[in-house]
Amino acid sequence: MSTEASVGADPEEPVVPADPVIETANEQLEDGVNRCPACGSTEIQLRVSTSMLICLFCRHEWAEEKVEPLVSADQALRDLTGTTVATGASDITADADMLTMKCSGCGAEVVVNTSESTSSRCHWCRHVLSVNEQLPNGAVPDAVLPFSITRDQAVERIKEFAGKRRMFALRRFTREFTPENVVGVYLPYMVVDSNASADVQGVGEVQTRRYTRGTGDNKKTVYDADVYRVDRHVDFTADDLTLESSSERANMSAFVNTNNVINTILPFDTKNAVQWNASYLVGYTSERRDTDVSELVPVLEQQLLSIARSEVRDSVSRYDRGVRWETENVVVHGTRWLSMYLPVWLYSYYHEAGERSMVHYIAVNGRTGETMGSVPVSHWRLSVAALTTGTVLESVAVAILAAS
Repeated sequence: MSTEASVGADPEEPVVPADPVIETANEQLEDGVNRCPACGSTEIQLRVSTSMLICLFCRHEWAEEKVEPLVSADQALRDLTGTTVATGASDITADADMLTMKCSGCGAEVVVNTSESTSSRCHWCRHVLSVNEQLPNGAVPDAVLPFSITRDQAVERIKEFAGKRRMFALRRFTREFTPENVVGVYLPYMVVDSNASADVQGVGEVQTRRYTRGTGDNKKTVYDADVYRVDRHVDFTADDLTLESSSERANMSAFVNTNNVINTILPFDTKNAVQWNASYLVGYTSERRDTDVSELVPVLEQQLLSIARSEVRDSVSRYDRGVRWETENVVVHGTRWLSMYLPVWLYSYYHEAGERSMVHYIAVNGRTGETMGSVPVSHWRLSVAALTTGTVLESVAVAILAAS
């Protein structure tokens, strides 16, 4: 007896197409030396009043190209499928902060600590070397939105904001308030386009009758309503959603800081963001992205569900007692991720009371001037104000009763 066995070839595994990648590196700056296109000087910085770069030697002004046409490539959001990631938003795979750059002016090697700065000056020929290479450590984004609100304008807005809250602010805060200490900072965000669908199910009520039961202090209002099952499906797109990509800034614990004020000064005009050039950061601080796309997907889905509920709102207006959504589901057909620095003027105040401490922020949108923040309040003053108001209202009520 013989047996013969044949071993066939393994069935071919389905080929999964790789997610597309958008190359956003600024090839004109690949040697790390940002030169003035008119005179070749490397003494460059941002002129905030025009949001353009200016050469400090010949005063020539220019701007990098807007990044939006490069990223969208005229593709409609409705046609987005899969996950498209720009090169500056790729996963963080290295933790190397020190980068050695070769100066194209004299050939010297210059070390740049990317955790603190994205540029450094060659100690031999004085050329300024900038990190334009998109390192896999989150230090260099795809795009930057330059400041257009000047420092003086930001200081005035912070003064105005704090001035309106002076009555109930702590005396110590008002004494130590120095808005001139405001700092311009570029904060890292992911800017996301999405093509999605959502289903929501719940119950809606239509009022049929309203009446009162009981007498005297036992009266209560009763509502009768017809209850309906409500199902809605919506297909929609979202353009330029902004998500925090710094885990420290995403910490919204109200017990230790007031980070949430940053999101209250949104939105930013992200359509005007330009290709990365480290010269936009000269004179400002910045934070490095430390969050990958996969970690932000749950946050994105929550925002998309909020948009879906908003999209169906008009279709349920007939339920005059409202709709209670019980189940929700979102399907994301396609997304496009772009890493971007957004400009914020930031004033911070460290307040310590007993064993508790809190960092209060006042933030100014570096593009629109929108201002929001928090100041430490005096609970004693609030109590006095509440008692005074209560006493006045009580006196008015007594006077009305006496006159009736």
